[in-house]
Amino acid sequence: MKRISRVLAGTGVLALGVTLAACSSGTDTGGSAGKDSYSIVFLAASSQNGYNQAVYEGIETKAKELSKELGITIETKIQDGQFDANTQLSQLQNAGTTGQADGVIVVPHDGPALSAAFPLANTLPVVSVLNPIGPDITNMEPQVEGVVSTVASPPAHGAKLQAEAAVEYCKDIDPCKIGLVAGLLNSPLDVERVDAWKSVLDKHDNIKIVGTVEGAYDRDKSLTAVTNLLQANKDINGLISNADQQTLGAQVALENAGIDPASVFLTGGGGTKEAVQAVRDGKWTNDFLNFPVSMGEAALEQAVNSLQGKDVKTVVDADSIVDLGPIVTKSDLEAAPDYTGEWNG
Repeated sequence: MKRISRVLAGTGVLALGVTLAACSSGTDTGGSAGKDSYSIVFLAASSQNGYNQAVYEGIETKAKELSKELGITIETKIQDGQFDANTQLSQLQNAGTTGQADGVIVVPHDGPALSAAFPLANTLPVVSVLNPIGPDITNMEPQVEGVVSTVASPPAHGAKLQAEAAVEYCKDIDPCKIGLVAGLLNSPLDVERVDAWKSVLDKHDNIKIVGTVEGAYDRDKSLTAVTNLLQANKDINGLISNADQQTLGAQVALENAGIDPASVFLTGGGGTKEAVQAVRDGKWTNDFLNFPVSMGEAALEQAVNSLQGKDVKTVVDADSIVDLGPIVTKSDLEAAPDYTGEWNG
């Protein structure tokens, strides 16, 4: 059985084609190393989103742990980006202007757009989670001055793994009809994922993409979107989704259409407790695991390291934080019977 750990990975990134830079020295934070209290603001892409809530859970957990360990006070607070690039940009600019924050952790709704906030009015470390801040969403290294660390993995990496699993499933099916369920079709992150899916699937003549729909990281919206897709494709062979909430909606849509989810290729992304159980039960073919609680813990640790003038990992590979996955099947989970997932979708 694989050992489940929460040790931050400093290796393994090279396998993803991303070079993990040597640990940088702590960012100049204007004397923050001598402070006995820090205020960390978490800018959620959406505070109503379960993934962002799980990241904040990790931030709060690590803040309590480090407060006790270092003998300081680390306060955290969350702000709602409302899945709106302009709202989040304003929040980041305000955090760098008011002087009320010592550090910022952000799950960017639009990483390229957020780069416009830099340089911030005040010097404070910014840690990005899930995707980078800057023009290149495939580059996990900090791209703008002020971002000290990125806790993420290239979005195309996981998407290609999902598509490759679909190719294997479809190898003896012709035609093999696959539907794609993306989060937000105007999000740079999801555009990258859709492009990655298609770059793999389009190479195989037996695979036909029957539609790309928007699930908006929401179970009910995905239920509606996939229901509409199935009306014209009742003989569908599989669905690829980048979010477990969407796959749960897709599962219901399949069942409502009289299709056993276990009879088609069905995958999600996120590693929710519901998804892990669905894979264990054989209802889903596999799932691409994310570890948002562990990612939040890693982000808070790097922010505090920067504030204290300690070494900072410029890239923390999100796929290696926990020693499992990132793509897991039923047999993988049988080998890790204690693993249940880090969050509820």
